[in-house]
Amino acid sequence: MQGDLVARIGRLDTAAVSDALDSLGIPGRLARITARTGHQRIAGPAFTVRYRPAPTGGSEFHGAADYIDTVPAGAVIVIDNNGSLECTNWGNILTYKAMAAGIAGTVVHGSARDIDEIVRMGYPVFSTGVTMVSGKNRVVLDETRCPIRIGDILVEPDDIILADANGALRIPRAIAREVVERAEAVESTEQKILDAVRAGGRLDDARKQFDYTRPWGAEK
Repeated sequence: MQGDLVARIGRLDTAAVSDALDSLGIPGRLARITARTGHQRIAGPAFTVRYRPAPTGGSEFHGAADYIDTVPAGAVIVIDNNGSLECTNWGNILTYKAMAAGIAGTVVHGSARDIDEIVRMGYPVFSTGVTMVSGKNRVVLDETRCPIRIGDILVEPDDIILADANGALRIPRAIAREVVERAEAVESTEQKILDAVRAGGRLDDARKQFDYTRPWGAEK
């Protein structure tokens, strides 16, 4: 059933889903996350990854991305490096692996690099920032499939992630169906208002007619 919900979510934009979450009193926006590779939309269950700073001193090599071979097809990789702009957590090699595995896209609470190449590849990446500085020997993998925090939002493994040109948000998996139904109603209501305005009607009349104060309730 999650596949059906993900497909429905993927047909929605983040604005409608954000309105649906607002109607339930649940925040969802992943703060400061921005599209880096064009106007792409992704939706899928979160595969969470958490980093921590690498130990200082010593000569041991610290790589941190071998988790990529464990990510299932259709997942959205959500990386937490505490929003760091000092080093990257995503680049071209990981992108090649992700595309080959059928991964839906990547959201980085931190930085990405190799953006020009990733754009040419057509893989969706969203991040806090961009830098050329490698994460090698600067961060190490802490844990995967664990709760992570992006701003005020706790992202649990398998929560649904939706991201587009507006940014990214999290839908708690336990209420995903309710959120989808409300978001679909929001889009339907707004389309009716838009149609009425295009036909020459007044905006205030259209909003009143289609109950814009509660657009998620339009199809209940």
